[in-house]
Amino acid sequence: MKRQEEKGKTHFRKRLIIVALSFLFFILLIASFFGKNGLLEMYRSKKRHDALVREVEQLRRDKAGLEREIEELERNPEAVEKTAREKLWLMEPDELVIVKKKKEERKEKEKSDKKLDK
Repeated sequence: MKRQEEKGKTHFRKRLIIVALSFLFFILLIASFFGKNGLLEMYRSKKRHDALVREVEQLRRDKAGLEREIEELERNPEAVEKTAREKLWLMEPDELVIVKKKKEERKEKEKSDKKLDK
């Protein structure tokens, strides 16, 4: 009888150890996927890193273009005048500037005029 009780106790202990280890393994598995440094967070971080790298590359290209534009403006007075006219809308005192509306703006204005007529 004692042997059976001892066998039952050891069987129960083994089962308890297996259940406890299984539970710990399950917790570690969940933590490795969803934890602070889990696989999902690493995937999100990699995506963000890749996006930032692309943004840095684009900013470097923009910077190089602006540096070329600066060099051109420093060397060429005609480029300065062209830029002043196009970007700053500067003109000579005796000049007249004619502004041509874009198609979309004209269409929107026509739609609003039609609504007002009704």
